[in-house]
Amino acid sequence: MTTIEDMVLVPRPRRLTTGGPGPAVEGVAIRETIDPHLPAQGFRLTISEADGVTIDHRDEAGRRYAHQLLAQITAQATDGRLPAVQVEDHPDVAVRGVMLDVSRDRVPTRATLARLVELASLARLNQLQLYVEHTFAYRDHEAVWADASPLTPDDITWLDELCATQGIELVANQNCFGHMGRWLALDAYRARAECPDGWELLPGVPMPPSVLAPTPDNAAFAHALLAELLPSFRSRRVNIGGDEPFELGRGASAAAVAERGLGRVYLDHIRQIADPLVADGYEVQIWADVLRNQPELARDLPPEVIPVAWCYEAPPPDGQPLALPRGVAEVMERLGTGPDAFSGFGPNVAPLADAGIAFWVAAGTSGWSSLVGRSDNARGNLLDAAVTARDHGCGGYLITDWGDDGHHQPPSVSFGPIVYGGAVAWGLDANRDLDLEAALDRHVFSDPTGRVSGALDVLGRQWARTGQRSINCSPLAAGVFPDQFHLVLDRPDPDRVRTVVDAIEEARTALAAAAPACDDGPIVVQELDQAARLARHGAWHLLGADGPGAERMAADRAELVEGQRAAWLLRSRPGGLSDSLARLTR
Repeated sequence: MTTIEDMVLVPRPRRLTTGGPGPAVEGVAIRETIDPHLPAQGFRLTISEADGVTIDHRDEAGRRYAHQLLAQITAQATDGRLPAVQVEDHPDVAVRGVMLDVSRDRVPTRATLARLVELASLARLNQLQLYVEHTFAYRDHEAVWADASPLTPDDITWLDELCATQGIELVANQNCFGHMGRWLALDAYRARAECPDGWELLPGVPMPPSVLAPTPDNAAFAHALLAELLPSFRSRRVNIGGDEPFELGRGASAAAVAERGLGRVYLDHIRQIADPLVADGYEVQIWADVLRNQPELARDLPPEVIPVAWCYEAPPPDGQPLALPRGVAEVMERLGTGPDAFSGFGPNVAPLADAGIAFWVAAGTSGWSSLVGRSDNARGNLLDAAVTARDHGCGGYLITDWGDDGHHQPPSVSFGPIVYGGAVAWGLDANRDLDLEAALDRHVFSDPTGRVSGALDVLGRQWARTGQRSINCSPLAAGVFPDQFHLVLDRPDPDRVRTVVDAIEEARTALAAAAPACDDGPIVVQELDQAARLARHGAWHLLGADGPGAERMAADRAELVEGQRAAWLLRSRPGGLSDSLARLTR
């Protein structure tokens, strides 16, 4: 007989009581009752030989989650009988979401979006956002998205319907202040920039314009975009971004910042965008990185505007703020951030918490700028966010999956972090030690060999084994793209790098022998092998003169370009592919 203890349940329940053998699976009676005394989204699932299955639930979400758990139990009842058990469960955090970057070259196909919704449903996530800078087909702005294979209103309506069937709220996400470089690179929009001619990060280090000037005209421009975007969503929530306005105060707003301060100028412009949305009945999310530095200003926000505090690094083992070399620290300061941004959620949220400001938290999958993931960092970061959310009573927890510097990592690199993040946001204590590999084998990849999850785990740990330290990236990605900025410290250790190469090859061998029965199984194997080959190339680059010669490196890179093209088109639309591949061919 298969017992409940032998089963792989995701998320694992907070309370579970066993009672021996239960009813036969075939023809089992299921009774449902609304229990208003249960917590929101909560349920009680009781299976007994005498009474069959009883589901007590607080609301429709609780009923859905109970049925999902029952389906997992039923699928693992191999002897034809359900175990007798009572499960009581409800979430730690009310809103648990995932945000996918669709603006750094890679715009997913509908099939890829459907797969993401499936994963979100498994992990009991109830919100999905697609981060947009320039990849929505705005009617009057074709010049911006013409080569991007953008999302259309029909795409959003389709996805909104699909999400609704799974109890997931699709939320619009359009950055409206910073990260507007794709727009400002065009002559038609450059006059809107804070620094139309660009700016200098350091003397002799020019940067292109990326921030809209904080003007009434630009606030109206943002409203016009949102007025076209929002009707495709049934949700009355919207994320307007506002993060990393790097050059604010260095150009058009210099006089205003000198007079009123950067934080006040920033907040006033955010309110120009947010206040009309609030008046129209929307809850508005903004990133908290600027206001975190002046939390007293955040008290001026309407309660319907929610700061989302982000951090993408696991807490340092010693609990101390990250120590950066002086030159690196100076650059970070010029960009408006500092060591706290990389030192776990504690120092990040402390200013907001101390000021009594309600906030959400956003952790990350750690897939971007890594090629094959940073799985151990992702787990530590996501767990830290869940602890912070519970300790501070946060209303929301967001898992972000960014695509920095060309979005070269494949979607399946992020599958594990999405599942783990959803599980700990749902129930921290029951899921902090979740056997993620077992969960992926059974519920995501349907791989009885365990080789896909095993390869993902091995590949996702190699970033920290080259003898270097890195922040928000992997040294392996830095090796493939040496002309891009990556925060990598120290020199590689050749002996350790050779061990990394060996581990990558072992993971590739395991992938070749894997047997995932999920619908996208062949895609998963192909895209992960391609990512592993990219990581191997990065490791070879770190070996320098001790690695393969120039001829072999050139041949390998040429093969990687074609392999990346093929893997990309399995999951993503063609727009953005040429820009992403150009980073490989430089």
